[in-house]
Amino acid sequence: MNETLRTIHSLRTIHGDFSEREVSDADLTQILEASVRAANASGRQSYSIIVLDDRAKMKDLFSYQGSRALIYCVDFTRIMALARHLGHEFDNDHIIGFITGTMDTMLAAQTAVIAAKSLGIDSMVTNGLHRNSLDKVYEALKLPPTSCFPLATVVLGYPRQEPPYQKGRLDLDAVVHFGEYHRPTGAQLDRVVAQYDDVSRHIGLIPNWQEQGFRHYLDWFYTKWTGKPATDRVATGKVLEFQERLAKSGFWWPEA
Repeated sequence: MNETLRTIHSLRTIHGDFSEREVSDADLTQILEASVRAANASGRQSYSIIVLDDRAKMKDLFSYQGSRALIYCVDFTRIMALARHLGHEFDNDHIIGFITGTMDTMLAAQTAVIAAKSLGIDSMVTNGLHRNSLDKVYEALKLPPTSCFPLATVVLGYPRQEPPYQKGRLDLDAVVHFGEYHRPTGAQLDRVVAQYDDVSRHIGLIPNWQEQGFRHYLDWFYTKWTGKPATDRVATGKVLEFQERLAKSGFWWPEA
């Protein structure tokens, strides 16, 4: 295994328990320079990165705090401004543009995570911003009201204490399909259930599901964590807030 693969296989999430030790400006610059090297559609880099070093603001916006936080936004504002600057027109504010921009944005974010780990800096990728009021997030970060959406936050820092284990992952045959998509068989599903149930692999969110009376980890997951699916498919709560914000941003076109 080469050094790059060792870095990737050593990735772990520090779940908000970062120490007061600071990430240096030099390391931050290296992380950002690596991040923007990520693949992107048509050379557009349809994202913006907001760097926070105010721990109190981090806590207020997404409930976690570390030395630095990199907020990755799908953003076409710069690209549209360039078009106007040169006398052209450009409009990518639709769901296809949003999905393409999401790909660009998350590739850049994951590249930052790998670059940070190569420097001995741990991270946490969170959607904590989305649990906050989106109006509050836009106001606090002075985000453009259109053509921009805050997608994910990478919190950087050093752990207060070493995690007792590294989170596991499912075997390749559970997620990789060769040639074409293959629907899982009953035997394959049983193997996946067993992988989640194997507490030594640390794949699930909690270790004490058996103590709570569940036969399988996924019994806890589907009843306590995700809950029952909506039956009427009427947008309310956070789903409605997201749809309205995406429409306001221009990425979602309500039906005529």
